[in-house]
Amino acid sequence: MATKILAISGSLRAHSSNTAILMAAKILAPAHSEIIFFSGLDLIPHFNPDLEAVIYPALEHFRQEIITSDAILICSPEYAHGIPGTLKNALDWIVSSGELDGKAIGIINATPLYESKSYAQESLIEILKTMSAKILPENTLAISQVKSKLGKDGEIIDLKTIDELTTLINSLLKTIIKVAN
Repeated sequence: MATKILAISGSLRAHSSNTAILMAAKILAPAHSEIIFFSGLDLIPHFNPDLEAVIYPALEHFRQEIITSDAILICSPEYAHGIPGTLKNALDWIVSSGELDGKAIGIINATPLYESKSYAQESLIEILKTMSAKILPENTLAISQVKSKLGKDGEIIDLKTIDELTTLINSLLKTIIKVAN
């Protein structure tokens, strides 16, 4: 059975660099793994602790995708030094339900900026650690100047970025094995 990695893009843009990076990860993933996409962050209602008992189809789908995945791979942009509200909202809904408890997580921050420092990545790591997710430094990647590393069809054209992304995927797969044992 293939190892299932759930890919979540923090961007809702139709031609998102973050989504393009995740599409490249799907192509670069080894044959014994499968990267599937969750595309429904915008369908999850605004978090309200008073409504945690209400069944929302989009939220239940999100939870099930996490539960049935061996790992999660998140690629998120940075908005005003933070993660996008839709991504944070989705995570807020699963804080108390524990779907990420012990789950191996890979985090990518793709930015058009020259600098590789990412406040959003640091924030996302902190949020996920609070949720007891398994995040290792080797399972994180910051890609600066991302637009210059993508071709016109969204494919990665920068060999160093391809190598770094391949290394991250392989590291995440090793973490899944560690977490399972």
